[in-house]
Amino acid sequence: DDLIARAKEVIVKNQNLQDPAVFDDSIYADNFRFVAPFVGGATSTTGEKIGFTKAEFLASLRSFDLLKAFPNLNNRYHAFRVDVFEPNRVWFQTRAKATHTGELMGAAATGKALELPPEALSMTFNEDGQVELFTVGYVIDRTAGNTGGLGGAFGYFWGTGNPLPFPECQPFKGSLQL
Repeated sequence: DDLIARAKEVIVKNQNLQDPAVFDDSIYADNFRFVAPFVGGATSTTGEKIGFTKAEFLASLRSFDLLKAFPNLNNRYHAFRVDVFEPNRVWFQTRAKATHTGELMGAAATGKALELPPEALSMTFNEDGQVELFTVGYVIDRTAGNTGGLGGAFGYFWGTGNPLPFPECQPFKGSLQL
């Protein structure tokens, strides 16, 4: 399908994201939003659009370089499919593996081999083929992998012993025992 091919094209183009001189940010619409668990604002109960803007997304991802910290990063993307209810949305999954051999936000390499849990991601496209919504980091099975059940950037930070200093960046601890 053309939409799946477009999603794969965006993934390939994102590999140049760290270099603004090479990266073409027109793959993202002007009204682009990036949403991940605990990233992009509180969940709306009124229909308000949440998420990082294009500028916020690019600045955030450029503040750390996962490919320098994990040069052998293999996201192992799979299970691409067009949403049957939202025909302009592509869902896919990842089960990333990587070894921490480079600096990560000032922290020295640890040599730790990470395997993140399976995660669901999606891209929603506009009529011009630009990404309007990019969702990442939604863990499908927190018992898999060795990053404390954490996905996305949180998994890399926690898995290397450099967790971000807030509860959402730590392995799940229930507030109520059921």
